[in-house]
Amino acid sequence: MADEKTKLAVIDGETLMDMKLPPTKFCVDTLLPQGLCILGGASKIGKSWWVLDLCVRIAKGEPMWDLKTTGGTTLYLCLEDTLRRVQNRLLCITDEVPPNAFFATSAGTLSDCLCEQIRNFVKEHPDTVFVAVDTFQIVRNNSIDTSYANDYEEIRILKQLADELGICLLLVHHLRKQGDSDPFNKLTGTTGIVGAVDTAFVLDKSRRNADSATLYCTGRDVEDRQLELRFSKEEFVWKMLGDSMENREMLLPKEMELLVEFMKVQKKYSGSNTEFCERYNEYAGQAVSARGLKRLMNLWEYRLADFGVRFRSHRSNGARLLEIEYFFSAGDDSAVGDG
Repeated sequence: MADEKTKLAVIDGETLMDMKLPPTKFCVDTLLPQGLCILGGASKIGKSWWVLDLCVRIAKGEPMWDLKTTGGTTLYLCLEDTLRRVQNRLLCITDEVPPNAFFATSAGTLSDCLCEQIRNFVKEHPDTVFVAVDTFQIVRNNSIDTSYANDYEEIRILKQLADELGICLLLVHHLRKQGDSDPFNKLTGTTGIVGAVDTAFVLDKSRRNADSATLYCTGRDVEDRQLELRFSKEEFVWKMLGDSMENREMLLPKEMELLVEFMKVQKKYSGSNTEFCERYNEYAGQAVSARGLKRLMNLWEYRLADFGVRFRSHRSNGARLLEIEYFFSAGDDSAVGDG
């Protein structure tokens, strides 16, 4: 018998396609997902003010820039600050800090118990959703190795930790002084850092003394996005002036809108994918292939459920079958496209 360590844990494609996997969780809806994130910005640009505001708002479950947050315990490792400075900043941005927002001004490094410290904190506070490390440079290993491989490995350790704990782990990082047309190339270090994180943010100003800045966003679970921000010197928080996504509603693609309308008429169906696709095409006046339709349904499964359509695929007697239904009552119907 082969050693278990030498065997890959694999899953066949058919089983994978039929699995009901949960959608990505977000600390801040559409912006800050679960996983490992990094925020880059020049020194003294205001990164820490935003992270502090995030910690308080997520702990309270309050929106950030009209974006819904998932409330839960937060931990801010503010490793460049003293408790007095953190307290002064909190007094500037809020009248009330909830008891589930925690702060620490010292922590271990990647080679000296940092991961275990974070694990223990989450074990003590199982509703933890957000941990920020400010700054990443302080917790890195003391190594002269500045290679892509070293950057990638250090980030990979923290990504595994975030995935293991099911949290959003945000690293605050600096930018190099040299300019670049791609803001993500300005992050200090090699491209191994951006390549290994799930989501990357860069806060960048056109002029050093300007109040306004652009927050650039990219990642595996978020759309590429730019938010125009202004720092309020009265409230000491970043205010959003504009969002490149604000005119793009979270709508279904046309094929899925038609599917919802079709299921309002069909109500229920159980049978082959091919037959269902033929009925759909006849109703919708489309010429979508059964494979193409099923791919779109899988991609938009959770959004379809918001519009009252749920389905499952399974195999019976060697045949691939689809069960789909429209489960809203007449009084509960929501118009497709309301977003």
